[in-house]
Amino acid sequence: MNVRPIHNGRGAIDIADVVKSYGSIGSDVLAVDRCSLSIPSGEICMIVGPSGCGKTTLLNAIAGFHDIDGGAITLDGRTLCGPGRPQASIGSDRIVVFQNGALFPWMNNLDNIAFGPVVQKRLTKKEAREKARLLMADAGLSGYEDNYPGELSSGLQRRVEILRALINEPAVLLLDEPYRALDALSKSIMHEALLETYYRTGVTIFFITHDLEEAIFLGHRVVVMTSRPCRPKKIFNIDIPHPRRYDVLTSQRFRELAAEISATVDEEAIKAFTLGDREG
Repeated sequence: MNVRPIHNGRGAIDIADVVKSYGSIGSDVLAVDRCSLSIPSGEICMIVGPSGCGKTTLLNAIAGFHDIDGGAITLDGRTLCGPGRPQASIGSDRIVVFQNGALFPWMNNLDNIAFGPVVQKRLTKKEAREKARLLMADAGLSGYEDNYPGELSSGLQRRVEILRALINEPAVLLLDEPYRALDALSKSIMHEALLETYYRTGVTIFFITHDLEEAIFLGHRVVVMTSRPCRPKKIFNIDIPHPRRYDVLTSQRFRELAAEISATVDEEAIKAFTLGDREG
C-alpha cells in the first residue's frame, strides 16, 4: 500500500468535463475535450501522453494562465474556473515549476527563495529570509545562500526553484517536465530530493512528464492521456510502496508496470502521428 505523509488535507483537485479549444472561428483546435480527473489531497499524480496532446493546456487551466470553454475545475471544493468564471485567478495555493528555469539571475539563491512571500506581503523580508534559510538547510543547500543561480549546477538550480515554490506553502505543486534537460545522475538526485520534500510536506503534486520511468518511480498514480483532444485514456495505480528507493527500478513489478504503461502510451502516440500526417 502506498504511504502518504501526514498533511493538512489541502490540495484535492477535481477536473470535471473540461473543454478547451484554440484558434479562430472555423479553424478551432480542440485541445481538451470532456476531460475528467479527481486527484485526492496529498497525491503525486503523474501525467503522461503524446507530445502536443493537451497536458500542458490542462496544467495552465489549473494554474489560471488561460480560460476553459466548458466544464469546471475545483480545488478543495472551491471553484477555480467553471460556468460564469472561465479563468481561474492566479494564486499562491497553486505554484508552477516550468521546464525552463525562472530564477532571477541578479538575486542570490536565498533572496530568490524568499521573493514570493515578500512580494505578496505575507512576510517581512527578514522573516522570509529566515524561512528560506531553514528550507535550504532541510534540502541540503546550506552554504549556497549567497551564491547566484548561475553559479549552481542545473540540478541545484532546480532544487532552488522547488524551494521557491514551497516557501509559499501551496496546496498544489504543478510541475511541467521540470527535469527534462537534466542528465540521468542529476535527474535521479532531483527525484530523491522531490520525494524527500514530499514526505516532509505532503503537498499534492500534478507532474507532467514524458519519462515513463520517472512517472512510475515518483507517482501514486500515472494517468495516460489520449492524443489530442486530451482526456484520460487509462489510469494506473502504482502499487509500489512509498517511501521508494532506486532499487525498485529493477523489481519485477516495476518492469510489469513499465511495459503496461508504455504499451498504452504507444497506442496514443501512433494515433497522434497518424493525425499529424492527415493534418499535414
